[in-house]
Amino acid sequence: MDPNLFYATTPEIIDLANLVKDSDIIDKELYTKYNVNRGLRDLDGKGVLVGLTGISEVTAKKEVDGKLVPCHGELYYRGYNIEDIIKGIPMESHFGFEECTYLLLFGELPNKKQLDNFIYLLSEYRSLPTSFVRDIIMKAPSKDMMNTLARSVLTLYSYDTNADDTSIENVLRQCLELISLFPLLSVYGYQAYKHFHDGKSLYIHNPNPNYSTAENILAILRPDSSFTPMEAKLLDIALIIHMEHGGGNNSTFTNHLVSSSGTDTYSAMAASLGSLKGPKHGGANMKVVKMFDDMMEKVSDWTNEDEVAAYLDDLLEGKAFDNAGLIYGMGHAIYSLSDPRAKVLRFFAEKLSEEKGKQEEFALYSLVERLAPEVISNKRKMYKGVSANVDFFSGFAYRMLDLPEELYTPIFAIARVAGWSAHRMEEITGNGKIMRPAYMSIHDHRDFVPLEKR
Repeated sequence: MDPNLFYATTPEIIDLANLVKDSDIIDKELYTKYNVNRGLRDLDGKGVLVGLTGISEVTAKKEVDGKLVPCHGELYYRGYNIEDIIKGIPMESHFGFEECTYLLLFGELPNKKQLDNFIYLLSEYRSLPTSFVRDIIMKAPSKDMMNTLARSVLTLYSYDTNADDTSIENVLRQCLELISLFPLLSVYGYQAYKHFHDGKSLYIHNPNPNYSTAENILAILRPDSSFTPMEAKLLDIALIIHMEHGGGNNSTFTNHLVSSSGTDTYSAMAASLGSLKGPKHGGANMKVVKMFDDMMEKVSDWTNEDEVAAYLDDLLEGKAFDNAGLIYGMGHAIYSLSDPRAKVLRFFAEKLSEEKGKQEEFALYSLVERLAPEVISNKRKMYKGVSANVDFFSGFAYRMLDLPEELYTPIFAIARVAGWSAHRMEEITGNGKIMRPAYMSIHDHRDFVPLEKR
């Protein structure tokens, strides 16, 4: 085959793809007929119960007079309300992510000595194998940092002399190493790509053992390694609110699913990365940022409610931005009245917008946050309320931090690997059965036809 055609969509592939489309279409009415919940969710947004967890809880409804009614969203880590946790972290501290990682992994909040020892342990693990950057990250850098991250994780398997041991002691060691290394793998991968493909200067800064995870991300990313306390604080908060969100989110469920087969930690984490890469899961905040870029260009007066509402209406009509008919950053599979993560991030994003002189942009985000639910309710039939989700403000926050868009989803992964680690160990500790949900075949049985008679 011509090497130039190897990655091309040829006419032969198009013809075969049409056969796939013809053979794989399933009538949507059959899902109703056989009572199959598509996406494992019912019309009220309630997920199909597939397991039990003690790690986190997502609450969007409460029982009132014997009935479940929508309430403002709440997120709990090991029984602690995430808003209370964040309020309890001093403004001058940037160790909130490490404290919450300890909580998720070990079930209790650490005391000062335990936290200091844990931070030291993570710092000790924050070192890649000799020549890993040169031999792995620098070779054939991908344009997508999630692919780079997944490849690096799978390659680390080869460096681990005890890679397949699934004892809790060994899996914990592997998870702590990956939690420590995800920032390096992500940022170094980005630096390599920008150098080899865009001709930018190559910066490979060593992590600072005295820095928190958030501080190290900024330090190894920026040419001069400098950052302000508020920048580090906002990134730390972003890591905390992204690190865990119940066992049912796609990437965490993937980790449970793959871990239940008895596979190694590196394979389980790479599978979760593949899930998180999907634009329906981890890539939504990039869509929000690009949507606002288009809005700020098309709307002449950002304070004019009628003009902003008209643009939102055009979005729903498929006449603006990407013509997809969506207002990105609005709505969530579980939350209806409010997403607690968006509430927290909104507060700190406003603080940083004052430091960065971005108050007008923040005001526009706030206006859209208020107007969008009404615009959507006037256009769409809704089974539950709609409000801003965590992606609505996270892209704006990352842009204020001068984070490149290529790292938006990897930052999500840097945070979420802590939750994946907790759930992997929960799955292994529970010694559960391999997960094998059922699928119903809807194809009629047929008699085999020999090749010469087809």
